[in-house]
Amino acid sequence: MRLITLCCCLVFWVITGYVSANPIIATVGKNVILRCKYDAGYYGRLPFCWGRGHIPNSGCGNEVIKSDGTKLLSRLSERYFLTGDLAVGEAFLTIIEVQESDSGIYGCRIDIPGWFNDQKYEITLTVNPGRPFPIKVETREVRERTLTVRWTPPFDGGRPITAYKVDLKYKHASWDTAKRTEVAQTHLIQVTLVDLRPAKTYNLRMFAVNSVGMSEASNVLICTTKEAAPEGPPVDVQLQALSSYSIKVIWKPPNVELRNGVLRSYIISYREYDHVALQFQKLQQLSVTATRDEESTILTNLNPSTQYSVLVQAKTNAGAGPASATSFCSTLDEIKETTAATTLLSSTTASTKRTQYTTLTNVKETTAATTLLSSTAASTKLMQTTTLTNAHTTSTGTISTSTVWEQSTLQSTHLTTVPPDPPVVGLKEVLGNTISLFWTPGVEGDSPITGFYLEYKAANASWDYTEAIVDFSSNETEATIIESIPSTYNIRMFAKNSVGTSKASNVLIVTIKERGQQQSNFSTTVSTITQSSVIVENRGGVHTAAIIVPIVLMLSIGAFIMVCQLRRIKQRSGSLNLWLTNGAIYYKESEPLQELGNLFYSQPLETQNS
Repeated sequence: MRLITLCCCLVFWVITGYVSANPIIATVGKNVILRCKYDAGYYGRLPFCWGRGHIPNSGCGNEVIKSDGTKLLSRLSERYFLTGDLAVGEAFLTIIEVQESDSGIYGCRIDIPGWFNDQKYEITLTVNPGRPFPIKVETREVRERTLTVRWTPPFDGGRPITAYKVDLKYKHASWDTAKRTEVAQTHLIQVTLVDLRPAKTYNLRMFAVNSVGMSEASNVLICTTKEAAPEGPPVDVQLQALSSYSIKVIWKPPNVELRNGVLRSYIISYREYDHVALQFQKLQQLSVTATRDEESTILTNLNPSTQYSVLVQAKTNAGAGPASATSFCSTLDEIKETTAATTLLSSTTASTKRTQYTTLTNVKETTAATTLLSSTAASTKLMQTTTLTNAHTTSTGTISTSTVWEQSTLQSTHLTTVPPDPPVVGLKEVLGNTISLFWTPGVEGDSPITGFYLEYKAANASWDYTEAIVDFSSNETEATIIESIPSTYNIRMFAKNSVGTSKASNVLIVTIKERGQQQSNFSTTVSTITQSSVIVENRGGVHTAAIIVPIVLMLSIGAFIMVCQLRRIKQRSGSLNLWLTNGAIYYKESEPLQELGNLFYSQPLETQNS
């Protein structure tokens, strides 16, 4: 009986022409080809169809595509295509970008003329979710220390994207050294990377992540940040007095990692120390083109026996960097010449002999009268000096003394440009996690102050890694900081004018305690750098104490005035200009910048589309 049943099934199978093909497994988003073929050389071109589910007794159930053997007659969706060569009987069905919902049984029926002889194929398609497709990323903005990129969300692979990953490295480094940042807000299409180095070339790539895995790497961006002013001063500054009117300055460029671009020139700033007023004169500047690893220049038209202070700054196209430590040097002493008068044999005639000298600096000449050997005649030889600058000629006799001062109109002058003095920063109060501060502008310099900027960092961090740099207008003198993370912070400020930027102000050191602890104390540290030189010469019996006592008195009066000024400014009402929340800095409704790895700036998809 079993044999009869088996034979009947076999006969039915042969009559109906049913064939079951191997199952196909595909990944979401890929294109899949389902193959069905007949002998067109024998039968000619025949009609056929494809449907979903098992093949019924006639036609195709849930038909998705149909053809008369020569062309396409109908299809359920534009995702279905006929591929293969119809002339040889290839009735292939291609599904574009398959989804998980495309999984199931597909049946192909070839309509062969005659009874019970249609050719039929059934294929089982299984579509599994996959990783997201690679991202296409593009550059939006490149600045000195920030890089903004944007991307289009890729196909998610059948599972929602859960995060984006950003890799950033130096151009010639390996990707193993790249710093990776994860962007968990999957609705974002833009991110700003901060804390980059100026004038550096970076490589950037991105990945999309879902529950299945991480996509292939995106295209690689090559971006070079813009130049900035040097962060370090020139090093190994040396001074050498060449003569009574010139000093040679020798220095080396700043360290390579602190140059922030190509060095274009150096600014040499120098000024004379006035022994009478016991203070330095107005600053003079000289520009020198950057050409080699060790630079030098000669300062001329100086005064003899005079001390000078010298500063050197490096400059890129973005501006000048910090000045080197102040160096001091004195020009050589003046040249003195003395000629004695000779004895004349004539008793009634006195002859004068003059000798001329030509120099480029001040020369003092003294002629002393000699003993007269004749009762009625004397001979004096005088020295006359011709100079291009100041000339002093003194003739000293036994009875009278005369002095002549001569100012040359050919003396060269130097253009002076002075940045503003640094402001003085004071602390109004520390209340909870709120820091209120104020500042007093210093001397304007050679042009009015155009604004201020504040630097803010953790106490254990370097100033090279400040957490915030915020600008203020020239008429603002107060600010408030709200800090959510208890720690100790350093705050300092700078003033700006059209000439340049001042030195750093005093540094405030403020500690924010944990909530519930009493914040009864805080500390402010004034860190100022003042370089001065005082030279006192005891001439003509003047005692040193007569000079020091007035100086001490003047410093005491200045300190008293400064304290009164700070107390008066402390009483002003504050204005909220700056606050920090969750590590992000907000200023005047600007958007947050977040550090690479910890901070990032982003813009929502809906904002970009609008």
